[in-house]
Amino acid sequence: MRTVVPRLRGELRSLGTALATPAASHEPLLGHASSRWVRRLPYVLAFGFTVSLLPSTIQVLTNDYGMHAALAGALGVAQTAPLMLLAVTRPLPAWWIIFAADLLGALTLLAADGTAGRPWPWPPTVIVGYLVLCLALALRESRRTLLAVWLTTVTASLVLGFVSPALSEGTNVLLIVLSGAVLLLGATLRERAEAQRRLAEQETISEAERAQRTLLEERARIARELHDVVAHHMSVITVQADSAPYRIAEMPQAAREEFDTIAATARESLTEMRRLLGVLRSEKTRGERAPQPGLERLEQLVEATVRAGVPAELNISLPEGGDGAADAFSAADGLPGAAPTVTLSAYRIVQEALANVVRHAPGAQTRVSVTAPEGFLSVLVVNGPSPEPEAAPLETAGTGHGLVGMRERVRLVGGSLEVGPLPDGGFRVAARLPLSPPVAGLDEPHDAAGEGGGAEAYGDAEAHGSAEADGTQGESAQEQVIQEQTAQGVGGPDSGQDSELAQQRAPRRRARRKRDEQQQGKRKKTSKQTSKQTNNDSKDTRGSATA
Repeated sequence: MRTVVPRLRGELRSLGTALATPAASHEPLLGHASSRWVRRLPYVLAFGFTVSLLPSTIQVLTNDYGMHAALAGALGVAQTAPLMLLAVTRPLPAWWIIFAADLLGALTLLAADGTAGRPWPWPPTVIVGYLVLCLALALRESRRTLLAVWLTTVTASLVLGFVSPALSEGTNVLLIVLSGAVLLLGATLRERAEAQRRLAEQETISEAERAQRTLLEERARIARELHDVVAHHMSVITVQADSAPYRIAEMPQAAREEFDTIAATARESLTEMRRLLGVLRSEKTRGERAPQPGLERLEQLVEATVRAGVPAELNISLPEGGDGAADAFSAADGLPGAAPTVTLSAYRIVQEALANVVRHAPGAQTRVSVTAPEGFLSVLVVNGPSPEPEAAPLETAGTGHGLVGMRERVRLVGGSLEVGPLPDGGFRVAARLPLSPPVAGLDEPHDAAGEGGGAEAYGDAEAHGSAEADGTQGESAQEQVIQEQTAQGVGGPDSGQDSELAQQRAPRRRARRKRDEQQQGKRKKTSKQTSKQTNNDSKDTRGSATA
């Protein structure tokens, strides 16, 4: 008993606090509805009930209960006006006013002449207005507040019934039952609507997160593929730098040291690229040992698509190399003058487009065209409608994430991409890729269709490697790039690791600058000695001629 009483007091105090604290939101009821008419519905209902209940209340109190007209008018306004003025946005303050006016009206009717034989303590107009207010409360306030409102209604109705049992006509019990039912129904509808809204928001968030995750996975996959391209260039730099002293006769010692520095820097870059590749690979990713494909593999790709049941034809119109058409499809690159990143992107775009045809339009007539107009590589994949729209997909495995992967590959080389359905029910994919990708960031879109753009972050590693091999110029260029990325906030989550790595490399860069300065001084000294020796030889020659 000692624990029940304090607990009961605490509950009553909590209910009193809830009853005195309205909801923080002042947004109109049904304000989240998408339809404009639904949002206006609470105002229309509040206005309609107020206009109809105000004259009815005054008429009933004056004619039926014999109340004075001025008092009846004041009570009628207090019992109905808050429905239109407050109930839509602040229903709990409206309940304070209306409930106080209803109690005052019930007590005033005790002294009226026509109360006997009439509904008391709650006239019909009071019951209708109170139920409308309870519905507004249920759509806005919490469960605890609604419980406090209903308990207050029950207490007031029972107390008034005990005050004058002879006048009570049972309207107090009627109001208790109806108000409880309306509060319960309104709270159920509100909670269901809130649950649906939260579910829709969660689905929207999940969809955005899924799209972002798909984008990141596709970028990581592209980066893993480009590792082979960059590694090839860095390996060529290493081999050429190591073999230069053996291929070039009578090379000065300064030049030998310079080539040794280039080879060491290239090896270090290859090691760091392998570490980066390990970070990009997930647990389910297997290392690819086959070389990355290019335009020379398009014919095999189309033949595989034909074997899968899709009638496809390939039309390639590319400029010939020095030895004719055979040079256009050399093993190194499918198009003379085209960066390997461009040919790889073109192959992947065609591969993903054909995979989409196999999945979504099995049996559709498909045409693949590859041309090279003036510094660009144009890829066009067009398919007609599927002759069997209800047929099951012939292939379920893809190479990437559909259009997301295409857009990212186009962004990588700074090209443009246009995709969309055709009037006859087919689909069209058109990509325009520059043969020499520009130097820009991946986050700078450059696409006619609003998607794609940017430049290859890895395809330019060769240029960065060459600059780094030049000693001071390479380091200053790299520091400038790091400073620009830091100023633009491009560092991302690994910016702290980049700064630590830069600090670790600082002594190495200083030592390299010092060595380069020494080598430059040696070269100048050697040049002066060579010039002096040349002058002496010239003098000796002139002396011999004179003699």
